[in-house]
Amino acid sequence: MIIIFLLLYSVIIFYIGLRGWQSLRGKSSLTFSLSYLFIFSLFSLSYPLGSSIQKYFPSVLGNTLLWTGSFWLGMIYYLFLFTLSIDILRFIDTYKPFLPLKLKQRPLLVAAAIFMVTTCLIAYGTWNARHPVTINYEITIPKTAGTSSLETLQVVMVSDIHLGEIIDNRRLKRLVNRINQLEPDIVLIPGDIIDNEIDVLPNQNMIETFRKLRPKLGTYAVLGNHEYFDQQTDLAIQYLEQGNIHILRDQWTLVDNSFYVVGRDDLAKMRYTSSSRQDLKTIMEGIDHSLPIILLDHQPKNLQDAVDQGVDLQLSGHTHLGQLFPNSLITRQLYELDWGYLQKESLQVIVSCGFGTWGPPVRIGNSPEIINVTIHFAK
Repeated sequence: MIIIFLLLYSVIIFYIGLRGWQSLRGKSSLTFSLSYLFIFSLFSLSYPLGSSIQKYFPSVLGNTLLWTGSFWLGMIYYLFLFTLSIDILRFIDTYKPFLPLKLKQRPLLVAAAIFMVTTCLIAYGTWNARHPVTINYEITIPKTAGTSSLETLQVVMVSDIHLGEIIDNRRLKRLVNRINQLEPDIVLIPGDIIDNEIDVLPNQNMIETFRKLRPKLGTYAVLGNHEYFDQQTDLAIQYLEQGNIHILRDQWTLVDNSFYVVGRDDLAKMRYTSSSRQDLKTIMEGIDHSLPIILLDHQPKNLQDAVDQGVDLQLSGHTHLGQLFPNSLITRQLYELDWGYLQKESLQVIVSCGFGTWGPPVRIGNSPEIINVTIHFAK
């Protein structure tokens, strides 16, 4: 995956860099052109260099390069889309002219306009990514909640936090405060709590921050694909449980003798450990289906499986709703539900686009979110 990413990244960088150089040809001094090449190369190398330095020699330099490179990834994405669109229009224009002659004679002006629009988009997306919204759902599960008198359950769900150098402990503290203000009965986290490195949890004192969550019935979570990236999954579970987060790994638990929370391991387990997660039927053995059943599964794939096993509510994340528009057009084709709410026979599904970001600390076309679900049970 790393090799494929680097090859694709190199091709895109070369394409954009070449188009930028061509727009400068004959319009600027040699010094300006060489400065362009130097700055463009520096920004393009900043993300892979910063990632490598932070992994092996954590430092201010590595962190600075990582931050710079993360924003540059967003810039590159939109520069590529805009540049490719212009080239397609130019190709069409060669066969059926329709572009204004003055515009075709001023490639530097076009390049400058693309750069300015992209910069404004990234600036907005950066602001948007740091201002989460609360999404409210109100649903009914037509089952009684055990022998208790529980008729309503307040659930706060937050997925894809992606804790790391970018989503740091200060952001986590604000998230914890927002959750506590909602006064939930239970907090559920369907995966991707960390981004890449497990050690960020103790190094930034995030374990202590998690302990400040105050749900009445506890905090439960499952693993996402990112918990496997560092290949220290057991250590990640140990750290999170020190923060009073109960990890359900192909397990279920009966909460307050009222309802079940079932947690599935992530599909990425096979890729990183060569062993697959258990099938849902096996996981749910011993469950009393007369009680409400809530399933946490990081990736919203094969929803029919949850229907067949009698799950009442599934909570998932992973998709980010593409994070950068128009990627949402792709996620809609990959998943039966890539964001929002769906009723599928007796199953209700809520998929979150997540709280954090992966790669560019930017969101365009969607907002980071905290999901607040009011569940009504039968009397």
